[in-house]
Amino acid sequence: MVRSVVVGFDGSTESRAAVEWAAREAKRRRLSVRLVRAVEAVPEPMALVRFLGAETQQQWSARVAHAVVEELRLRHPGLDVTVEQVPGRPAEVLAEAAKDAELVVLGSRGLGGVAGYLVGSVGQAVVARAEWPVVLVRAGERAVDGQAAKPSALPPPVALAGPVVLGLDTDDPDDTLIAYAFEAAARRVVPLRVVHAWNLPPHFAYGLPADPELNAVLGKQDAATLAEVLHRWKEKYPAVRVIEESRPGSPAVHLVDASREASLVVVGRRICRGPLGAHIGPVTHAVLHHATAPVAVIAHD
Repeated sequence: MVRSVVVGFDGSTESRAAVEWAAREAKRRRLSVRLVRAVEAVPEPMALVRFLGAETQQQWSARVAHAVVEELRLRHPGLDVTVEQVPGRPAEVLAEAAKDAELVVLGSRGLGGVAGYLVGSVGQAVVARAEWPVVLVRAGERAVDGQAAKPSALPPPVALAGPVVLGLDTDDPDDTLIAYAFEAAARRVVPLRVVHAWNLPPHFAYGLPADPELNAVLGKQDAATLAEVLHRWKEKYPAVRVIEESRPGSPAVHLVDASREASLVVVGRRICRGPLGAHIGPVTHAVLHHATAPVAVIAHD
């Protein structure tokens, strides 16, 4: 099967923003785009009640999908776009579709840096289960020219020229995660901002006076470790300008702050195949809910 960018589509504003982001990413990667519509079966007693409008909702979603595809082809000539209607629950359908995809793109309602994303159960389930990259795209981005959008099936293209931000754990750096971030920066021709947070000394938690000299030593040591981890990657991607940031405190707080000027935030999720099932991780979970830029979650061992 030809590798593609899969987009979860239900006709909502959020999913339409995801479609536009996915189309531009597919063009960068020279891939096709697959809009996947999950259609849940309606229990027979409910299906017999006309006023519930289940059939009307499906027809409306199909019409919207057709309009989106037509506009997408006009905006991006030569882009291969298809729509698939798959029976089943959205989380299960999208997780299955992810197995044959280069990446999966989902929409999330943007509520700002404080309220954050409204990442629903479907988005969280797909992120937790998929072993391919999953990107969450918020709705309501600004137009390129700063003007109001014309009536359209799709939102206006966005103007996001900021750096790609990578949240990196230097204690256990993963090549898959780092490679994705460098590739993303190279494709966009933007800097890569690598953010690593180190723990404050124990006395900080007990309200004791800070030790500036000790903090300075710890900061230099951590910065040196970060530089060592990135050295071979900077040699492999000489065209990518790398901004290294080693800061004390919460990694989630620093990444959310960095997202305000980012074109993309890249974070990792460790694949867990044990009896407890999949999980997202606290830092990635916080970034998904509060970042103001698209977030790519990269699953790794």
